[in-house]
Amino acid sequence: MNFSSNALCGNRTSKENVPSSNKSDALQVQRAKQRTVLGVLSENEQRGRSLSQGSQFSKHSSISDSSQLAFLDRPSSSSYDVYVEEACEVVLAASGQEVVSDSYYLDDETAAWQNEDLRLLLELSSNSDQDASMQSNPNESLMSEEVLHVSQYADDIHLCLRESELRSRPRPGYIERHPEITNGMRVILVDWLVEVVVEYKLRTETLHLAVNYLDRFLSCTANVKRGKLQLIGTAALLIAAKYEEIYPPELNEFVYTTDSTYTKKQLVRMEHVLLEILTFRLAAPTTNQFLRLFMSVHSVCPSTENLALYVAELSLLEIDPFLKYTPSLVAAGAYCVATYTVNKSLWPNSLNAFTGYTLAEIMPCMTDLYKLYSSAESRPQQAIREKYKRSKYCRVSLISAPAVWPFL
Repeated sequence: MNFSSNALCGNRTSKENVPSSNKSDALQVQRAKQRTVLGVLSENEQRGRSLSQGSQFSKHSSISDSSQLAFLDRPSSSSYDVYVEEACEVVLAASGQEVVSDSYYLDDETAAWQNEDLRLLLELSSNSDQDASMQSNPNESLMSEEVLHVSQYADDIHLCLRESELRSRPRPGYIERHPEITNGMRVILVDWLVEVVVEYKLRTETLHLAVNYLDRFLSCTANVKRGKLQLIGTAALLIAAKYEEIYPPELNEFVYTTDSTYTKKQLVRMEHVLLEILTFRLAAPTTNQFLRLFMSVHSVCPSTENLALYVAELSLLEIDPFLKYTPSLVAAGAYCVATYTVNKSLWPNSLNAFTGYTLAEIMPCMTDLYKLYSSAESRPQQAIREKYKRSKYCRVSLISAPAVWPFL
């Protein structure tokens, strides 16, 4: 599984506002050119390359450019015997009996067991349990940016989002439940997802939703195989695009981004499993939503706005420490980092009154975001930084972080 850091070469037909027939024709032409793709290697190619490079990836190790791919063939650290099917893993206990958590069962247990998709869900991990997002109201929905900017509804929208964000949070530290997956693998996956989002001109909100779905899925499963991580990430992005985009990419396009490592059948089955895990609770407040709401209440200049969006997007790379903060708090921290960097100002009184957050409450998250922002240039993963070098975003990733941070 190689989340390539190379951008797609050559021009590509825009995926927005293009009829499906034309998109299919364009896809065939693009493939005929045999361009470099955002993809993965087959397992045989992975092993050959890994052996030739002679490098290994240890759990929680740092990532370097030369070792990003080595984790693919690291000997399994799991003590489980795992049998791989097309879209899921069956995890067996030492006794050979399948271990399944009772929390998966629906009200009608007999009918649920007969459902093939739910059986795939049950087989995916050994001790899964539902996350807090499954307790959310069935009729909750998220508002468009246009509605968020209607000031007369801002307070009610903010209150609704603040209540909902507590029900749709991944669990901090969930990575420990997956012996074959490391923080570094997730960083590479998210970096790859950013490249796909940029290539297909998807919205920033789609990326934030996809990462939320990915983290929530991994929070309530266990012992997921490393070879399925990109499949889960791709399925999360597929669902987020269907939820958020007017013209989401077609299924063939998502298969193509992985260099056809996964089939359409595998991707569709994983989509079903992921939706079952999330119990179809797809309306999740994100840092991006809160940030845009805050900037509609207290407007800022374009450079500050895009810098705040850049810092917020960087936070998607790391689960530690940012999963311990709510999305609204991360948004407040990103706002403060951006305003201090550009204008040497911080948290305005209007947002203090609107959110109830004091500067003292924001300070720990703001400091963590500053450390991430100041180190972004030296990180191996550069997709987010390259994205925000564009004039569309005022080239804010080229703005240096303050040399001195007085709040440390």
